[in-house]
Amino acid sequence: MSRMGRPLLNRRLAEFGTTIFAEMSALAVRTGSINLGQGFPDTDGPEEIREAAVRALRDGRGNQYPPGPGIPELRTAVAEHQRRRYGLGFDPDHEVLVTAGATEAVAASLLALLEPGDEVIALEPYYDSYAACIAMAGGTRVPVTLRPDAASLTYRLDLDELRGAVTDRTRLILLNTPHNPTGTVLTRAELAAVAELACERDLLVVTDEVYEHLVFDGGEHLPIATFPGMRERTVTVGSAGKTFSFTGWKVGWVTATAELVRAVRSAKQFLTYVSAGPFQYAVAEALRLPDAYFDSLREDLRAKRDLLSGGLAEAGFEVFRPAGTYFVTTDIRPLGERESKGGDGFAFCRALPERCGVVAIPNAVFYDHQGEGAPFVRFAFCKRADVLEEAVGRLKSLAA
Repeated sequence: MSRMGRPLLNRRLAEFGTTIFAEMSALAVRTGSINLGQGFPDTDGPEEIREAAVRALRDGRGNQYPPGPGIPELRTAVAEHQRRRYGLGFDPDHEVLVTAGATEAVAASLLALLEPGDEVIALEPYYDSYAACIAMAGGTRVPVTLRPDAASLTYRLDLDELRGAVTDRTRLILLNTPHNPTGTVLTRAELAAVAELACERDLLVVTDEVYEHLVFDGGEHLPIATFPGMRERTVTVGSAGKTFSFTGWKVGWVTATAELVRAVRSAKQFLTYVSAGPFQYAVAEALRLPDAYFDSLREDLRAKRDLLSGGLAEAGFEVFRPAGTYFVTTDIRPLGERESKGGDGFAFCRALPERCGVVAIPNAVFYDHQGEGAPFVRFAFCKRADVLEEAVGRLKSLAA
């Protein structure tokens, strides 16, 4: 539909319609399928943190507009968390900004830091909001593709390709580690190379680290802001949703230099201005939970990763076992030409609910070069063990 001969939708957003998550979630409801598409838990987080939100509501804390940068208690808790976990010192009054989840944090950062025509390097496949946020800021996305290694069944960053993607128009690198959807955790050597490149070419880095506490198998999360020369050029994005299993609360944050935070806040104040008042008080308490909580969360998700990964392998998928996050990527081609719909992830995922009552997401939606992601499908394992077991049982019918 158009008016006065012009499309209603801004041309920057013309390529973005209904998200695949909305489409597949609606399909899950219509077919009564198990939804392993969207990355949200099917149980709530710690009871004491939920009760902290209830207390805040009852005590009238946060029921009206909280301070624009976020409540002092949460900004202090975020700064303490960054110092305790990573040795990063941030001034809670000037170097921490609370946002409406990580999605707003990324959006506000890109809107603040980009001029029309600036190039943004993003690791492909990438979380779908990245492309839309770059477009809204008038930037140009330049994908650098993480490619699957057949020997190790992991995805890795080609550092030569990354270096070759930088031009005189490049403004920033948009990182995500642990990485959604591949589950890759960038290594110390990879991050050091990114940091060296950013310093050499005077680039900013926006880094989405929402899965920081979900690194499995003895690995570690390494914030790029800890590398030489990166503290002053990095905007780090964090979030409570994935760590505490309260994704609906939409509490995120930015940590950066005072100058960068001021820039991001200039954009953020005209998006939501403020949000999630009572939940901010609860998240401040959550960030101070003992290390045992974070260890237990990681081990619980690791066991669920193994449960789903093993079942997918038995069902005939090639499985790229993730080093972190909520997600496991599979190659559907080993299922055979007919069962895999010719290796077409879109067709496979749209047919899967009717075939065996499970919903997944085609990785191709996370690519500019969709052919690179065509045969790959993502499943979420942030569900109850009994739900994953039922899903695995259904998926094994593909191999029957």
